[in-house]
Amino acid sequence: MELDRTFLFEGQRVAWTRFGEGPPLVLIHGTPFSSQVWRRIAPHLARRWTVYLFDLLGYGQSEMRDGQDVSLGVQNRLLTTLFAEWGLERPDVLAHDFGGATALRAYVLDGLRYRSLTLIDAVALAPWGSPFVSHVRTHEAAFAGLPAYAHEALLRAYLQTATHHPLTDEAFNIYARPWRGECGQKAFCRQIAQMDQRYTHEIETAYERLDCPVTVLWGREDGWIPIAQGHRLVELISDRPLVIIPNAGHLVQEDAPEAIIAVMLSS
Repeated sequence: MELDRTFLFEGQRVAWTRFGEGPPLVLIHGTPFSSQVWRRIAPHLARRWTVYLFDLLGYGQSEMRDGQDVSLGVQNRLLTTLFAEWGLERPDVLAHDFGGATALRAYVLDGLRYRSLTLIDAVALAPWGSPFVSHVRTHEAAFAGLPAYAHEALLRAYLQTATHHPLTDEAFNIYARPWRGECGQKAFCRQIAQMDQRYTHEIETAYERLDCPVTVLWGREDGWIPIAQGHRLVELISDRPLVIIPNAGHLVQEDAPEAIIAVMLSS
């Protein structure tokens, strides 16, 4: 999917697009992915909603540059600014991974409100972050300076752990493309180096039932964030049971896109 529109957020280019008809639905991707995670889902949802897609700052087709803040601490501010730019008041929101943290931070810290919120394997409760993430954070410069072939191998190994079923070469190339080249490699390491649990710590104590319907989906085979986190999150913010997706890992959009579509269209 090509994001054919741009918005300047604090002097930085953010790529986005909009299509479909109906009430607004905002899709928020996670890390280390981009809005391309919705490529097999958004066209179906656009039959009911006007779908808004964007790449988080420092991801996908949005701007990447040295010294950039791409942490969770900036993404909720970006989301709040985009809502204002788009003229949205209470859209439906579908968010994955870091997108979940972004939506929750914007709700708690910035006062955004949603008609409904659907979360998929959300980063929301500590602990999160793998040993790999910790290692890259400690040695960012070393990983940013890897030879291209070594970085490519690292990307392939890392991205494959996000799914229960092996990624196709096509899917791998879609997700890896923004992180290739000197700029992309630095940006990949930058976003990992800026992962910090303090951004979820500062909102965890404020979690309570949201003032809109909240549905939480979780891949049963998620190797990045244990399903127990999904159960904990549901107890805090929703009155609906956790929707468990069998034979799916962290990236449910690849393992079982039809499950996401079914949940959304049945809501």
